[in-house]
Amino acid sequence: MSNKPATTTPQPQQPTTTTAEQLTEEPAETIALAKGQKGLELAITLAERDEGGFLTIKGVLKNSADSPAVLPAKMRGDETEVVKHGKSLGGATLVDPVGKKRYYVLRDTDGRPLTTTGLDSLGPGKSTAVFMQFPAPPASTTEVSFQLPTFEPATLKLS
Repeated sequence: MSNKPATTTPQPQQPTTTTAEQLTEEPAETIALAKGQKGLELAITLAERDEGGFLTIKGVLKNSADSPAVLPAKMRGDETEVVKHGKSLGGATLVDPVGKKRYYVLRDTDGRPLTTTGLDSLGPGKSTAVFMQFPAPPASTTEVSFQLPTFEPATLKLS
């Protein structure tokens, strides 16, 4: 007999709400770098598909400037459902230029984005681990453009 609960829909592997303080990971190799304003950088270290049809992106958000950085509210996007849940990376999207599709950060049943939340500011030289979860593009899609409001797009290779 299985200890797993019976379900008919796949469940995301990440918790629905994760604050920046909850994520602590060892430094990993950067697979893409998105540069933002005023010294902000997002080093993407993982873009992994899972069997449930999700694509999880992990990375490190860093302030490389010599002064504190208030993280732009625009990073959460402008969708009403996401905005009411506070600062996050809910505005992130993946664009498949070949399939001509845009993928948005997944949301839970209450509209909370499946991404790091509670992002406010970063001190000079400080960084924090972040994650975002998207619906996975088809297996035939091998490259997408990662876009986060106020940051330059970054190309991600998917395997």
